[in-house]
Amino acid sequence: MKHLLLAAILSILPAQSQSAPETITEPTVNKTTQIHTSYTMVEKAVRNAAVKVATPRGHGSGGLIKYKDMTLVLTAQHVASGELGSKYLIKTESESQVGFLIHADPLNDIAILYVVGDFNNSKPLRWKTRDAIADVGKEITYSGYPASHSLLSFRGSIAGYELIPGRGQQIILQTYGYFGSSGSVVYDNDYNIIGILWGVDVQRDGVHENIVWVAPIQNLNIRLALRPLCAGLIDKPKACR
Repeated sequence: MKHLLLAAILSILPAQSQSAPETITEPTVNKTTQIHTSYTMVEKAVRNAAVKVATPRGHGSGGLIKYKDMTLVLTAQHVASGELGSKYLIKTESESQVGFLIHADPLNDIAILYVVGDFNNSKPLRWKTRDAIADVGKEITYSGYPASHSLLSFRGSIAGYELIPGRGQQIILQTYGYFGSSGSVVYDNDYNIIGILWGVDVQRDGVHENIVWVAPIQNLNIRLALRPLCAGLIDKPKACR
C-alpha cells in the first residue's frame, strides 16, 4: 500500500533580549515532508493487470492473466454468478472489453472469464502458481476496486489459515479489503498467484476490514476449467492443446 504522510511542526520564535540590540534569528522549522514508498515491479504489474468486473447488481474486482496464448480474467464466483456463457463488462481505468463466463466454482468461489478483445494499456500477468499454499508471513500484494473507489493497490502478508468444512483450507491475510474487493487476484513478490480474494471478516462487533479471506489458487485446475471452452473452439489455441 502506498502511504502519504504529512507532518507539520510549528516552531516557536526565540525570546528577544531587552539589553541587546534587536536581532533577527532564523527560526528552526521542520517543514512539511512527503514520504513516498515506491511500488516494486511486481506491484506495478499487478496494478496494471487489475480490472473491475461490472455486474447487474454492482461490481467486483478481478485480474487479467495470460494462460499460454489465451487472455482470461480471474475473479470470485459470487461476483460473476450468472450462467456459463454470461457476458460481463471488464473495465480498466481507461478501457473496457467484454468477458464471457467459462468456469464457475461456487464451492471455492473462483470464476474465469474469457476475454475476446485486447487491452491496449493493460498487460495480463503470466499464469504462475506455487505447488503448495504459501507460508505464513509471506508478503503479498493485490489491486482492486473497493466500494466506490478507483483502482487501489494494497500490501500485506499471510497471517494464517482457516479450515472451512467442505471448502478446505482458506488463506487469511493481514491487509485491507472491503466490498468490491472480491475477486481481486492476490500475488506474492515472485509473481506467483496466491489466490482469489472473496471476503472480509465479520464478527459480532462488526466488519474487520484488515482480516481478509482468500481462496487458494491450488483449488483451481485451470486445464480442467478450460475444457468446455476448448471443446467448442474449431481453431485450437495453445491453451487448449
